[in-house]
Amino acid sequence: MRLPTLRQLQYLTAVVEEKHFGHAAEKCFVTQSTLSAGIQDLEELLEVSLLERTNRKVLPTPIGEEIAGRAQQILSLSEDLVDLAQSEKNPLSGRIQVGIIPTISPFLLPKVLPTVRKQLPNLEILLIEDQSERLLDLLEAGSIDVAVLAFPFNTRGLTHRIFAREPFWVALPRQHRLAQKKALKPDELPTNELLLLAEGHCMREHALSACQLPASAQRKSVQATSLYTLIEMVASGLGITLIPDMAIKSDMVSHSEISLVPLENKNDQAMREIGLVWRPSFRRTATLEQLAQTFSDALEDTDYSVRA
Repeated sequence: MRLPTLRQLQYLTAVVEEKHFGHAAEKCFVTQSTLSAGIQDLEELLEVSLLERTNRKVLPTPIGEEIAGRAQQILSLSEDLVDLAQSEKNPLSGRIQVGIIPTISPFLLPKVLPTVRKQLPNLEILLIEDQSERLLDLLEAGSIDVAVLAFPFNTRGLTHRIFAREPFWVALPRQHRLAQKKALKPDELPTNELLLLAEGHCMREHALSACQLPASAQRKSVQATSLYTLIEMVASGLGITLIPDMAIKSDMVSHSEISLVPLENKNDQAMREIGLVWRPSFRRTATLEQLAQTFSDALEDTDYSVRA
């Protein structure tokens, strides 16, 4: 039985992603005629129509979209095989693509990257910032190798390793009646003043969990798309919010006109965990273990580093 080649599968996934033969050909570093011929050969091999061609664009047929999804998984597994072979020579060298969420990256990276460069000088790290669900999509597609996420979070059966835990602080306007408190219990927070990130940001759910509140407990008329916006809204007196510990000493927070009060942490509920997530098929585990250890080492001066 004849099987599709990896090159044919690569052509198909590129066309489905770009929805344009010319752009897909550029992405695959081939001519448009070569790509078109490869797709046609694949259709003849499978005896199905994979693409719907129009004058302006190209769209996958229903079966074409499903096959392209499976093709991406096959390509990802093939790339993992190459990574495995390369890591056998030197697990702490080469390139690794790391995704990271925006409520972690500006605070964690300045702490850990100098240590990573010192401890892993031959490891090239490429960074991509995006929301958690999108990073999991990229992981499953093989577009990135590992993601730095906050937990608890549904990782869809992917492998993960926690390297840090951190508490939350309550951010309040300077003149707020609770601003002078030494600590605040979750049930002391005025939930009608609570400002949260918009849907899609995992820190939204973590903040609600830390406060032991349902998803409805927030100011419905006001939601922010970034932690920076939340802080500015608090400084303007629009409400209160929760800030993770690693953000406390950042310029974003220290230069803002807000007050910070620790959130009382009972039974470790007012915490979030930070960890790495990767595909079970990604076999550069020695690289990932060292990366997690290096991240933990870089956070050694904090009280939320998790020792291996």
